[in-house]
Amino acid sequence: MSVLAKTPLRPARHADPFGAFAFDVIEGLSVPRKRLPAKYFYDAEGSRLFEEITGLPEYYPTRTELGILRARAAEIAGPVEPGTTLVEFGSGASTKVRVLLGAVPHISAYVPVDISLEVMSGHATHLMRDFPRLDVLPVAADFTGPFDLPARLRGRPLIGFFPGSTIGNFEPREASAFLRRAAKILGPGASLIVGTDLMKDEAVLHAAYNDAAGVTARFNLNLLARINRELDADFDLDAFLHQAFYNRERVRIEMHLVSLVRQRVHVAGHTIAFHAGETIHTENSYKYTPERFAALARNAGWIRRAVFTDPDNYFSVHALVAQ
Repeated sequence: MSVLAKTPLRPARHADPFGAFAFDVIEGLSVPRKRLPAKYFYDAEGSRLFEEITGLPEYYPTRTELGILRARAAEIAGPVEPGTTLVEFGSGASTKVRVLLGAVPHISAYVPVDISLEVMSGHATHLMRDFPRLDVLPVAADFTGPFDLPARLRGRPLIGFFPGSTIGNFEPREASAFLRRAAKILGPGASLIVGTDLMKDEAVLHAAYNDAAGVTARFNLNLLARINRELDADFDLDAFLHQAFYNRERVRIEMHLVSLVRQRVHVAGHTIAFHAGETIHTENSYKYTPERFAALARNAGWIRRAVFTDPDNYFSVHALVAQ
């Protein structure tokens, strides 16, 4: 029986997402190489656009990872004790977790952790309906920082779930810090399932982030629309252009917003100057080999139990165990 109806969604005590949003935006736009954290893409409209991206013919990661999960979910989860809790870092639409929940009946509780209350609430309600015996215990928090799991879960076996190659959005040092934090949150002996995008032909990568329908461009520009709406800014979206390219030296896709003209933008009482051609760096997506990611995980306190890939070696799912 779900306890969601008795446990209201509320931010963690330390969280102040709107205050943090303003701080991060002003700080990121005030440095010589302007940047914005990718985690702020996912307001309601950004989440909707991302779901549209996942269905595009050029965007292979979602359907490829889902294929791996559907074919191998029980093996990926490994031995699961009755009463196990699944903790998803950045739950989003909960599409992939449904595959695990359907394949591993011993999972009795699910903890989605996400910064967006609005998005998480709707998906949690649908999960309650479709998995009536599952306890759904949402935590509204920034999963890139520390947070507390519900007290009632103490002593239960825990599996972490971090799909979607989201770990590739982190700088390697940030990815290592996230893995160390996850080990601390989940505790000794816990498992962690992580999806990572693999190195591949640059043309495939370019197409995935520059789709013909322009959905990724709208997704990128929506970040400026969110800043306008929530931080009293006056970005002219027509004065910025989506740009995505593969940085071979850094082994990553980079996404930017390019200022097409010399301009000044006002954000939360601050004035930000742009020259023509200047960019805002909005996202990285690092590409790994299975061996390189296993080494990163090992140095952060995790041993790889197994790795699963698709026939084209486009994507990998790693099953890790805390040291």
